[in-house]
Amino acid sequence: MDTPMQDDTWMPTFYVGQHETDRALPVTSSVLYQAHDCNYDMLTTPITTSLFHHRVQELVTQALQTNIDKDDQALIPTIPPLSLPDTPLTPGDITSQLLAFVSPWIDLCSPDPLISNISRQVLYLEIAYAAFCGIEYVFVPGPKLYHGDAATHGTPQYARAVQEALSIGSHLSIHIMFPMIADPIDESSSVIGNLASQTRPEYIDEVDELRPQKPDIFGTWDAWNTIRTVSLSLPKELPPLSVQSRWYSEPVKLLAMVPDTFNYNKHNKPVLSESLKAFITRLMRVKVTPWILLCDVGPVPGLDDPEARVPVSDGFLSPDTVADAAGSPTPAEAASRFNSTSKHTDDLTPHLSYIRWLQRRQPPRTIVEKYGSGYQDYLQVPLQPLTDNLESMTYEVFEKDPVKYDLYELAVRQALRDWKDEDKPISNPDGRVVVAVAGAGRGPLVTRALRASKAENVEIDLWAVEKNPNACVLLQRHNKEDWDRSVTVVQSDMRSWRGPSRHDTPSSTTTNPSQLLHSIVDNPSNTSPQPTHYPIDILVSELLGSFADNELSPECLDGILHLLAPTHGISIPRSYTAFLTPIAAPKLHADISSRSSWDPTAPDTPAVVWLHAIDYLSLAAKPPYPRSDTPDDNHNISNAKGKGKNKAPTHPPTNSAASTSPLSASPLILPTWSFHHGPQPSVPASNTHNTRHARLSFRTRHRGVCHGLGGYFEAVLYPGIELSTNPETMERKSAAMISWFPIFFPLRVRMLSFVLVDFRVRV
Repeated sequence: MDTPMQDDTWMPTFYVGQHETDRALPVTSSVLYQAHDCNYDMLTTPITTSLFHHRVQELVTQALQTNIDKDDQALIPTIPPLSLPDTPLTPGDITSQLLAFVSPWIDLCSPDPLISNISRQVLYLEIAYAAFCGIEYVFVPGPKLYHGDAATHGTPQYARAVQEALSIGSHLSIHIMFPMIADPIDESSSVIGNLASQTRPEYIDEVDELRPQKPDIFGTWDAWNTIRTVSLSLPKELPPLSVQSRWYSEPVKLLAMVPDTFNYNKHNKPVLSESLKAFITRLMRVKVTPWILLCDVGPVPGLDDPEARVPVSDGFLSPDTVADAAGSPTPAEAASRFNSTSKHTDDLTPHLSYIRWLQRRQPPRTIVEKYGSGYQDYLQVPLQPLTDNLESMTYEVFEKDPVKYDLYELAVRQALRDWKDEDKPISNPDGRVVVAVAGAGRGPLVTRALRASKAENVEIDLWAVEKNPNACVLLQRHNKEDWDRSVTVVQSDMRSWRGPSRHDTPSSTTTNPSQLLHSIVDNPSNTSPQPTHYPIDILVSELLGSFADNELSPECLDGILHLLAPTHGISIPRSYTAFLTPIAAPKLHADISSRSSWDPTAPDTPAVVWLHAIDYLSLAAKPPYPRSDTPDDNHNISNAKGKGKNKAPTHPPTNSAASTSPLSASPLILPTWSFHHGPQPSVPASNTHNTRHARLSFRTRHRGVCHGLGGYFEAVLYPGIELSTNPETMERKSAAMISWFPIFFPLRVRMLSFVLVDFRVRV
């Protein structure tokens, strides 16, 4: 975490704001510019003043004295419109740069009809005035889940109030302030004059469910799941990893930090725990990064003396300043240290300075992050290279992946080495091993095959088969300029290609075969004798899709496998297995829902996507996968006829490599089916032999919402050489490979999952 960037100049942008619960002065242009000079990006402002609060309190007190009950709605007082003393806001040039906060003392969830009604009136008045002033972002205190000893269920009425507020301020964004977890013991509000404290006991007594003695770690997420737009308040000690991952998958707009969020080291400097730093680092790598709001960490310096020089919090701090705290102080110690730090430090904004330091110390992006920048959670339609002739730019994107092609080259090298060591028969009479690249594209696999031949000192008869006529032109150019005319280029659909060939003429034994181009394009009027075809020794292809079998493989490979040498032919890849796991992906679900308005097939269409802000709903037990010698109910996998042919392994590899989701526990990702390729005399005319089905069972440990299934694959190129997009094995088998993003299978109707419930899926 604390390693400075070395080989990557990229640095995430931290948008840091300053918030004071009791801001003494209105935010004017001079105040905002002074905050900018200190390196704050934004300021918050209350919408109403303490005078307005006092006026509402008087109305509530008078109404309580009349003992209004839930059947006397007409007697609930109406709050008069705002007047000049009620608000510090006024329309102006800077209002669009401010974050407005709704009064924190309202209680929209109250079971008392008087309190909830008054709270709604305050909300609507403040939203309407903020919209009038041109405010773009308004933050509302989250729902109060507990009242006294009762666990109330006011979230639906809270959601209705927010929905109504959105119709009032149609051009502003409303964000809800949530703690990561709600502690029922500590949820007594510290806001003076909170309306919740005036809830009448008889309405609390009507609630059947008592307040739990322990925090419900998913309680605030349940409330958020009803409302959907969140700003998160970070605690000093983060909740369990399962809660962190759940919030990570949500569209968090803002991270609020109060002084108690920080520890204080021996130099009385505010610092964050390692777990909090890791959580922030992870959030700052999502496509739309959240803002950071420092709450009540001190006023903006220099407001009392505009001529004074205020140092800029640029993040360049000494090691002592940012040294981790040895232990967590008590609340009293923390308050004492905070007051001491505020009074006796040269740094007038130590919390801001630390956040800027943390921004500068962000680790460099990984290869995958550099390649996939901008594609996080971006839905893409899978390629259709059989029906579409791909453009050169599309080929170029995939050729940027050195990992995949290194593994392919290694696989060809190992196959040639074994061929030589085991003295296998060779199909070409001239003694060269016959290698064919099916679907050659722009030729990266051809280049790697030539390198492997040279490295192993094994001569090969290399054929490049490509359907795309435009790509074939480039292959011919490579053959002339880069490959020394050592490759035979064939423009043909691999399924209709008849295989490598030679001409039985006297000259065929003396002419250098590398000078012959048996190409349909190059020789359209070839009148030479009919060629003699011979088998392929090694067939190389990269036809896999994000779910292994969702693009050209296995259907296109079926049409060429009969050309493999029947006793010793090799296919690279040899086999591949598809994997699935249920995931919560709110951002993807929202994107697909919006597309449904103009594309009714969107909820039923799989999409290629770099799954980033997701939560794995099913986590692996320890050991990661159950052990047995026979298939069980958890993953019953077979081919269409149920004869066991082409079965996937009963259990995935027992690998514990790091997941791409570093804060989450190991996800349970189960195999669906496998395909194996090798010499195959004939293929049925129909495609029914490639039909597969699987029944998978996933157990969820925590309640949540399943928006779809994440799909991955693993492939065996050659024994001992594998590649994988499975987050559980990718680091070990093909770390930093970027050729394939996972595939997402959306669910038209999202499914709720509950604690320790089997989630069964049939595919």
